[in-house]
Amino acid sequence: MNSHSSATPAHTDTNGTSHALTWRDALWLCVIVVIGINLRPLLTSISPLMTTIRAATGLSFYGASLLTSLPVVAMGIGAFGAGALTRTIGEARGVALGLLAIALACGARWATTSGAALLATATLAGVGVAAIQALLPAVMKQRFPARVPLAMGVFSASIMGGGGLGARLSPWVSAATGSWHAGLAVWAVPAVMALLCWLGLNREPSHAPAAPPAPADAVISPLWRKRRAWTLGLYFGIVNGGYTSLVAWLPAFYQQHGASVADSGSLLAGMTVFQAVAALLLPLAAAPFRDRRPWLVLGLSAQLVGLLGLIFWPDAEPLVWVGFAGAGLGGTFALTLVTAMDHSAHHSVAGKLVAFTQGVGFVVAAIAPVFAGMIRNWTGGFGAAWVMLAVSIAAMIVVSLFFSPRSYAKWN
Repeated sequence: MNSHSSATPAHTDTNGTSHALTWRDALWLCVIVVIGINLRPLLTSISPLMTTIRAATGLSFYGASLLTSLPVVAMGIGAFGAGALTRTIGEARGVALGLLAIALACGARWATTSGAALLATATLAGVGVAAIQALLPAVMKQRFPARVPLAMGVFSASIMGGGGLGARLSPWVSAATGSWHAGLAVWAVPAVMALLCWLGLNREPSHAPAAPPAPADAVISPLWRKRRAWTLGLYFGIVNGGYTSLVAWLPAFYQQHGASVADSGSLLAGMTVFQAVAALLLPLAAAPFRDRRPWLVLGLSAQLVGLLGLIFWPDAEPLVWVGFAGAGLGGTFALTLVTAMDHSAHHSVAGKLVAFTQGVGFVVAAIAPVFAGMIRNWTGGFGAAWVMLAVSIAAMIVVSLFFSPRSYAKWN
């Protein structure tokens, strides 16, 4: 099982090509999409309105960067509590609580008048996202044991698509209502809808296949002692530092180059369209192959091309550069989590590794936009920040080569 090369398809029973989707599987995937849409607008809705928000609240560039980085820190720290949530209330209720936290945080933005209050809502929403992102992959691995790349691709694509909606819809709502508060608070509505769908889906008994008992050594051996767990976490964090930085500062970067608020928001929305498509297609392309490394390198290379375009030719076809960057970001995000889940056949063990990966990763990713904001203050532009990201991605291309399928059986 561990000897497959990148050119050798994996067995069909591990990738689901021999099993047709049932109507109930399709229903689950639809609800996963509805949930995923809610996990990024709290970040992307801020960025196009950043100038207006800073003027209204008096936030500095550093303080404004925290509106993006704080939720990501909360996503990371909150992911470490996934095991406790699973033990105390279960995965289904944990996801429900996460959706409730997002709904409350977004709704509270209707009345926020200070930067401190906005930061508080950002933190609450980040905790909610952390619970969902940490718990739902384990549910998906149990529900779709033979279709993990499909389920993760759909989930990741919906996350990226939701980010695009946030970048595009929030400025429109703000302009239509004359209130930036409304542009942020509107995202309470889909969060409530997702919560109702999730509760309705889980009223009926689960028909997921019974999982085998977890390996004893996986239970007693803490992940923080595992070098592979740390490698995956740091890899995930550095790769996604590009996402958090671009979400926070891409509109401001192009506004410096003369773009309007609406046009810069459209570029961010366009980037997330490419993210969503790649988040779905790259895991599906990699699904027949046990070795994910060539596909990880492909995604990272696309991201690197996009960053180089922003560094050297930002005004020449900007949509091309954000398209490359978005495709690389979306595809690598999804495939990194699939790679983490490949390390164990048992859903609870894989879920713990994915939660740890996200816990470390999102804390690391939260640092990137803060550095980018500081660099903007020091240099007056974002070029040096894009160089920093490009160097990091080049390093991660090298790290990808260590994720050999032969190492999956040894990581634990």
